[in-house]
Amino acid sequence: MKKTLIFLLSLASLAYATRIKDIAYVRGVNDYQVIGYGLVVGLNGTGDSQMSIFTEQSVSSMLKRFGVTVPESQFRMRNVAAVMVTASIPPFASRGASIDVIVSSMGDAMSLQGGALLLTDLIGQDGKTYATAQGPLSVGGFDIRAAGTEIQRNFTTTGRIPNGGLVQQSPPIDFVSTSWKLAIVLSQEDFATADRVANAINKSVGSTVADAINGGTVNVQIPQNYQSKDKVVQFIAQIESLQVVPDVVARVVINERTGTVVVGQNVTVLPVAISHGNLNIEIQAYHVISQPAPFSQGQTVVTRAATAQVSQGGNSMVAINGAATVQNIATALNSLKVRPRDIIAIFQALKAAGALKAQLVIM
Repeated sequence: MKKTLIFLLSLASLAYATRIKDIAYVRGVNDYQVIGYGLVVGLNGTGDSQMSIFTEQSVSSMLKRFGVTVPESQFRMRNVAAVMVTASIPPFASRGASIDVIVSSMGDAMSLQGGALLLTDLIGQDGKTYATAQGPLSVGGFDIRAAGTEIQRNFTTTGRIPNGGLVQQSPPIDFVSTSWKLAIVLSQEDFATADRVANAINKSVGSTVADAINGGTVNVQIPQNYQSKDKVVQFIAQIESLQVVPDVVARVVINERTGTVVVGQNVTVLPVAISHGNLNIEIQAYHVISQPAPFSQGQTVVTRAATAQVSQGGNSMVAINGAATVQNIATALNSLKVRPRDIIAIFQALKAAGALKAQLVIM
């Protein structure tokens, strides 16, 4: 069995606190997504074919803007590709700020390698233009085809233009209501953590201004002495710097594909006995040649066959007392000298037996 690295990790101890800004964010302060339709030119015969009618129409419309009229029937282009351009504008980005853009083919282009995006408007949900994009693409891969053979690394129909977008106007940001209220949203919903965040804010201000309305949102009434544009920023900065102790759910995460096991804080195991046996499976493949009889006009047939051998070592019964910490669980499992896949099976059996007091997450 292939060796796989195992992680038995403990999350932050209850003795440690973290800043509110690391576990929550202010509602309304987030990236603003924009999208646009454009053309990539300069491709070396890997662009859209004549089957992509919208590409020809787009090129024709673009040329008309420059005073060039060409019948669409005359188009024989493989150096142009129609693409969709997407980007995310950071909150509070001002006019002239640079952003990265993603360019993806929407036709039958084989590759965008070596192409350059023509000036493209990026619009928001309200139909307004918030940014423009232009520049050479960075594909980060290759696609070579010759004599019926193809060698490809990564996807060449999607590219990126670092700093290829320019913000034309700041996206709409609304994080403070007309009644001078804001909402603190937890990245991971938890009632205990939300209550602790509200208590920390109230203790810092000296009055009851924060109220946890559910496990993921804390509403905050901005004090009167902070109800101005410059003071609001100062008040939010003070809130984000406050430290709280987030509550952690006992959880065991298992990735069966890679054999990774992560055990979180507060995971406990009740007293249990585990029987573990070493199982080895060896499969060998070989060729079988069937030769026809002389003068039978038959054909020689080559097939593949396989044999399997299974061996199992002696079983051992190991008793594990109630493990209260991650270290105890790791020590108990190491005493079995099991492999990563076996540890995954043991955790699944512990959960089925009701001995594992934690959430079991299988990826």
